[in-house]
Amino acid sequence: MSDEAEAGVLKALQAALAAEHAAVYGYGVVGGRIGARRLTEARSAYDAHRAHRDALAREVRDLGAAPVAASAAYALPFAVTDAVTAARLAAELEERVADVYSDLVRASSGARRGSAAGALREAAVRAVRWSGQSVAFPGLAEREAPLGRAGASATPSATSTP
Repeated sequence: MSDEAEAGVLKALQAALAAEHAAVYGYGVVGGRIGARRLTEARSAYDAHRAHRDALAREVRDLGAAPVAASAAYALPFAVTDAVTAARLAAELEERVADVYSDLVRASSGARRGSAAGALREAAVRAVRWSGQSVAFPGLAEREAPLGRAGASATPSATSTP
C-alpha cells in the first residue's frame, strides 16, 4: 500500500472512530429518554458502537498512530426530551455513522473494506428501525456536519448538551 493510500485509510479510520465515540455518547442520551419499550434496542446499539469503537482504535494503533480521543461531551443537534426525540437522535446517529463508514469502504480494501461495509450496513439497518424510513444508498446521502464536540460550530442547531 502506498503512503498516500495508507494515509487515506488512516484518515477514514480516525473519522469512523470519532463517529463511534459520538455514537456511544449519543446512545447514553438515547438510553436515558427512550422508554422501556425500546430500551433493549438502544442497549444493543450502544454495545455495537462500543465494539466498533474498540476495534477501530486497535486498527489505528496497528497502523502506528494514536487513536483520536473521545470528547468529554458532544453537542446534540436538538433537545432530547422524550422517547420520540430520543428515537430521532438514534436515527441521526446511525445515519452519520453510515456516512463515515462509506468513506472507509472507499478508502480501504480486503478484510478492512468488508468490515467497514458490514458496519455501514448495520448502521443503515438501525437507522431504518429508528426512523421508519430508508434511503436508496446509505452513506451516500447528502451529508450533514458530523455530531460535533460540545460547543463546536460544526453541529447544526446544537441546542442541548446533557
